[in-house]
Amino acid sequence: MMVKVILGRASVSLEIKEGDGKGYFSAVPKDKDRQCFKLRQGIDKKIVIYVQQTTNKELAIERCFGLLLSPGKDVRNSDMHLLDLESMGKSSDGKSYVITGSWNPKSPHFQVVNEETPKDKVLFMTTAVDLVITEVQEPVRFLLETKVRVCSPNERLFWPFSKRSTTENFFLKLKQIKQKERKSNTDTLYEVVCLESESERERRKTTASPSIRLPQSGSQSSMIPSPPEDDEEEDNDEPLLSGSGDVSKECAEKILETWGELLSKWHLNLSVRPKQLSSLVRSGVPEALRGEVWQLLAGCHNNDHLVEKYRILITKESPQDSAITRDINRTFPAHDYFKDTGGDGQDSLYKICKAYSVYDEEIGYCQGQSFLAAVLLLHMPEEQAFSVLVKIMFDYGLRELFKQNFEDLHCKFYQLERLMQEYIPDLYNHFLDISLEAHMYASQWFLTLFTAKFPLYMVFHIIDLLLCEGISVIFNVALGLLKTSKDDLLLTDFEGALKFFRVQLPKRYRSEENAKRLMELACNMKISQKKLKKYEKEYHTMREQQAQQEDPIERFERENRRLQEANMRLEQENDDLAHELVTSKIALRKDLDNAEEKADALNKELLMTKQKLIDAEEEKRRLEEESAQLKEMCRRELDKAESEIKKNSSIIGDYKQICSQLSERLEKQQTANKVEIEKIRQKVDDCERCRELFNKEGRIKGISAAKEALDEDTDEEKETLKNQLREMELELAQTKLQLVEAECKIQDLEHHLGLALNEVQAAKKTWFNRTLSSIKTATGVQGKETC
Repeated sequence: MMVKVILGRASVSLEIKEGDGKGYFSAVPKDKDRQCFKLRQGIDKKIVIYVQQTTNKELAIERCFGLLLSPGKDVRNSDMHLLDLESMGKSSDGKSYVITGSWNPKSPHFQVVNEETPKDKVLFMTTAVDLVITEVQEPVRFLLETKVRVCSPNERLFWPFSKRSTTENFFLKLKQIKQKERKSNTDTLYEVVCLESESERERRKTTASPSIRLPQSGSQSSMIPSPPEDDEEEDNDEPLLSGSGDVSKECAEKILETWGELLSKWHLNLSVRPKQLSSLVRSGVPEALRGEVWQLLAGCHNNDHLVEKYRILITKESPQDSAITRDINRTFPAHDYFKDTGGDGQDSLYKICKAYSVYDEEIGYCQGQSFLAAVLLLHMPEEQAFSVLVKIMFDYGLRELFKQNFEDLHCKFYQLERLMQEYIPDLYNHFLDISLEAHMYASQWFLTLFTAKFPLYMVFHIIDLLLCEGISVIFNVALGLLKTSKDDLLLTDFEGALKFFRVQLPKRYRSEENAKRLMELACNMKISQKKLKKYEKEYHTMREQQAQQEDPIERFERENRRLQEANMRLEQENDDLAHELVTSKIALRKDLDNAEEKADALNKELLMTKQKLIDAEEEKRRLEEESAQLKEMCRRELDKAESEIKKNSSIIGDYKQICSQLSERLEKQQTANKVEIEKIRQKVDDCERCRELFNKEGRIKGISAAKEALDEDTDEEKETLKNQLREMELELAQTKLQLVEAECKIQDLEHHLGLALNEVQAAKKTWFNRTLSSIKTATGVQGKETC
């Protein structure tokens, strides 16, 4: 069972409404310069989504599964917050499906888009709507990203506005689910293959290299990953622009090593091709090596005479200059190297075509040569490209197709039809039934070697094979194209078949995998040279018989019809090329406008950056001055602290000296006191009456007893003892007083020393903290400005 694929385009519009406090809601205007909605802070809002399908199969929307909102862009599914649905259904004219939901800006989830926005900034907001579509297995999510600004609720709107909604186009590709994968056999079901917005497609095209596409892990959509370029519509009437298709220069290391060894051997003997060359070329020459390999295959390794001749030819005038100039603008309009009028690509292409028209006066310039020259220019300089073009035209027999009123080209058409009769008889008979002849669809295949319509990675592979095996490769590729498209062509009429060859067939090979499968099929088809020679003899025999039997008038009429058909075909091709030119000019105008907008934005950003740089330098000078002042202040504080420390050190030395002296005096006094006490004790012991007053420990036995004893003593002895005792007590008291004073001085000195040290440490810490804070502040400010 053939799996059916549906491609569609839908337009989704977003409108934001704000309440007036009386139950009425009006649409929020949109700034045409910044392309953003201006919202008022704290006002109740509504989100209105309009969905309209613009092309292809009508898919009915059953209902809205959910309306979601989140601040920011490229948000995750978990960041989206569900809104309350108010209504859903078709519009009054029946063309759109309208979904309305209420938005409470005071909710904490939407706090970011409910705070006043600075005048020089905008915010991003993402809206998503999940739709249940008839015949589609899962709900389909459409994401809309838009810019908003939040202002005060009382602010009046004095700025330029344009429309009141934002619109995004989406490209949807659906694939019919196979019978065994479906739960029910009664209904036709589809699954979503890819869903891509127009802005995502444009962003992907602009970020990719024009002629080389490197693998990249690009950011994915929050719902469905971005599709490859071959997922665009195949059933529209727009032909594929020539020069389409990015070619990757990446190649497996093992393949490069194999080619490196082969080229090393080949350079040793350029006159003999290596044995394994043919098998390697059939797999495709690595893109990075094509320029060198093509020159070797064409035999241009010793082409100094052609190079010198080219430099002379470009200085001469060509009689076909106007035709060349007209075709240059139509050649590869989809490729960045050739799309700019007056650019390097078109200039080089013009010089090569002009040089060949002067070099080959018999053929001159024929329509289609520019495409082949453009392919060569993408891989080598002008001189080498001209040399390879000459080799292909003369040595490979391409110029023979243009001679004798295209007689050899018609022979190729006959050979192709005979090969179709042998390999694809049912398609051959179908073409007979609808009167479709080979020259109506295959002329560009032979004259331009498939370079005019097909994607570049397929074109490059065909040139690989042609330079290696000869011009007969065109039959292999042509039969491969017809064989792979047989089922579709059998369902067409005459007009449908021509449209298929012109539009749908080249688009099928935008996928590199499809192109590889086609080239594998073409390489596996065995078409012997004997068979081609046989068909060539049949053609010439048939032409001779026709010439003998045909009436001259009939022959001229037939020739006239053929020329008219050729003229119609060329006019059609001319219309296609003119359409391509107009399309490319529109695309260029759009790219130019976008570039100018980006340039304006970058200029503004540059001016802001310059101003920020001036401010940063001023801040830097101010910080340097503060730093110098801090250093000077710290130096003074350190000097002061050092002098204080020196002073305190001398005080501490004096204090230690005083302490040691006091200690010595105290020890001496204590020793003298002990000696004096021993003398008194000895005297007491010697006196019988005094001995009775003291106990064994030397203490007075009692006051009464002492008084009695003293009364008994003579007044002189009493007075003497009292005087001695008083002197001893006085001296002891003085000694204790000196000791206390010394301890107080020690404490004062320790206190002053501690304060001095604390002041020094505090001064150091304060200076360090202030310096560190200033550096952090300066660094933070510069970092923010840089961001």
